[in-house]
Order: sequence, then C-alpha cells, then structure tokens
Amino acid sequence: MKRFLANVAACVVLVSTASSACVTEAEIITDGAPVSLLVDLQSGQTLHADSADRRFIPASITKVMSIFVAFEMLKAGEIRSDQTFTMSEGVADDWYRTGSTMFLEPGEEVSVDLLLRGMASVSANDASTVLAEGAAGSIDDWVARMNAAARDLGMTQSHFATPNGWPDEGKTFTTANDLAKLASALVTRHPELYAQYFGKEGLRHNGFAQANHDPISGVLPGADGIKTGYTGQAGHGFLGSAERDGTRLIMVLGAVETEEQRAKMARDLMNWGFDSFDRRLLFDNGAQIGSIRVQNGAQGNVNVEAASRINLAIPKGSNELASIAIHYEGPLQAPIAVGEVVAHLQIDVAGSPSARVPLVASEDVAEAGPFRRIANAFENWFG
Repeated sequence: MKRFLANVAACVVLVSTASSACVTEAEIITDGAPVSLLVDLQSGQTLHADSADRRFIPASITKVMSIFVAFEMLKAGEIRSDQTFTMSEGVADDWYRTGSTMFLEPGEEVSVDLLLRGMASVSANDASTVLAEGAAGSIDDWVARMNAAARDLGMTQSHFATPNGWPDEGKTFTTANDLAKLASALVTRHPELYAQYFGKEGLRHNGFAQANHDPISGVLPGADGIKTGYTGQAGHGFLGSAERDGTRLIMVLGAVETEEQRAKMARDLMNWGFDSFDRRLLFDNGAQIGSIRVQNGAQGNVNVEAASRINLAIPKGSNELASIAIHYEGPLQAPIAVGEVVAHLQIDVAGSPSARVPLVASEDVAEAGPFRRIANAFENWFG
C-alpha cells in the first residue's frame, strides 16, 4: 500500500511550539516517574512524554483491557449486564481473597454489572477471573480476546497473560503509548459505559466497604478515572483521564516508587495539561476537511470530515506555525460507507511528535459500474 497526501481545506494554522518553561515544568512534575505521558485526545497531540515507548509492567492497569473487552462484548450482544456468572471451584482455588478482592464467595452468582463495578472501582482480582471464565468459557480464551483487541487497537508493544495483572514473570507488559490508545478507545467507543463504571468512589459487597484508590477522581475537576496498578515488581502506575470544557486529557504514569508520589504527579501533571495550554478550534464535529481520490468508485473522490471536534492545544505565550495535512493509504477502493475511517489528519508542531486524528467519509461511494470504470480509466490515462 502506498501512502498518499491529499489536499486539505487549510494547510497552515497559527499555533506555537512548547516553550522550554512548559516542558521543564512537566519534566519537574514527573521527576521520579520512569515512564510518563500526557495526550490531548481532541487533537491527538502529545503534551508531555518521557520513555513513552518503553515497556513496563502494568499490574492492575491490565484490568482496563479486560473491561474494554467486556464493553465490546456488551455492545455486540455477546453478554448482558444483568447476566450472572458463578465463582467456580477452580477460580475460587486460585483467586479466593487473593490480592485486591471484592470478597466473592465460592459458588456465588454475580451479575456482569457488579463484576465490572468491582474491577473498575476496587480492582477486584476475583471479579476479573469470574468474568473471564464466565464470558469466554475459560481464562485462556479470555486472554486471547485481550490480545486480539490489543492488536486491533494497534497496541503493538503490549501483551497480556492474565485478566487482572497478577505477577506473571513479565509475560504481561505494555507501553505508555499503547495504554493511551486503549484509553482513547475505551472513552470514545463506549462513552456511556465508561461514565457508568469509572470514576466511582468505591464498592460495598458481602459486608465489605472499600474505597477506590484512583488519585484524581473526586479530587480534580473533570477527573473520571481510569485505573491504578501496583505490585512490588511493577511499582505504582496510573492510567488517568479528565475532561474540562470539551477537552479530554489522557495520562500514563509507570513504575513510580510510592503511592504518594504517584498521586501528586497525577494531579499536578493533569492540572498542568489544562492550565498551560489554550485550545483553538481547528475543525468542528462534521466539518468537511478535504477530499481524497477513490479507485473504481461511482465517483472519483470522497469528501472527508472530522469524526469529532478537533481542538489544537497551544502553549500559552508563543506564536509559531503548525502544518496540517490529510494522509491516507491507497489507492482507496470503493465501496466506501459514510462514517468509515478512511484517512488521518496529521498535525505537525515544531518540537513535538506528529499528531494524527481520524477522518471519516462524508458520504457513501458505491462501486463503479462498467461504463463508469471505462470513464475512470480514461481519466487516469489523461489526468
């Protein structure tokens, strides 16, 4: 497949490079975190990154992938939220009150809804394995679904060997960039389910009340999750998110030494991401951005638009240029369905990694009939 560049409605926008003061402040905030990342979801921009492609052990952040798989299954109708699964004898032998737990009892029937709340709120290892076995038939089959989902999301540097992140001699690993992809899919594909299960205070079950260890939800304005992780080998990690005034930020911290350090870093870095940048509207939801060529279609081009609002994060106090361009792999083949992701808008700001935002087809394009194919051939020959 060849990579093509298409015309875009606007090619240059007045923005700015991050000032050294801003970068230094983010580095100071995350000093002591071997891995750290902050991404602006609306623009795809990386606001801060340190070792974002370095592999590390996610510990209980692994449960976010299990929850994502469950959300996908709920959407597909493969499971229902009121469906119940039982803590089997085999699961009880391995996971009865092992590590973080929601205190399930052997033989207890529990709804998918309650299992998800236990996983998202109190990091329940028992809930994760009961859901895995019940929904997929076996824990191994569930883990296979987790890794298939990771591949579909482009998480090329991640592998999962358990549904809950329990130590497994390094078989489970990920990167900050991969976790940001997972968080983005979790929030954008399943916004209602995300709001239903994440950012909650805690859970009471079987007489045990427990608090959520999320260091930002209920503390920072707009914070609504996502998941902490800790083992002695992994250290303290966090995959977090917050939304203010239509801007959502996603944060990753990995291998932090103490829980207190993690909490302070998470709050300070998230506040920095909101406070140190102005947001400028590039394209509103549904705005036509350009057109790209289609091969063997009933028409020779398809218009593309923003799948959601695209805001550019501009570091305060500077004024340089950023370039934007449509990129796609082609030739793009008909048929094409309206709403199908067919290209990406690439945003380049000096000193920062390129940001890529998906673009979708504004219209259906059917396959060309025989006469249209002949006309297309002449257009290609003489175009």
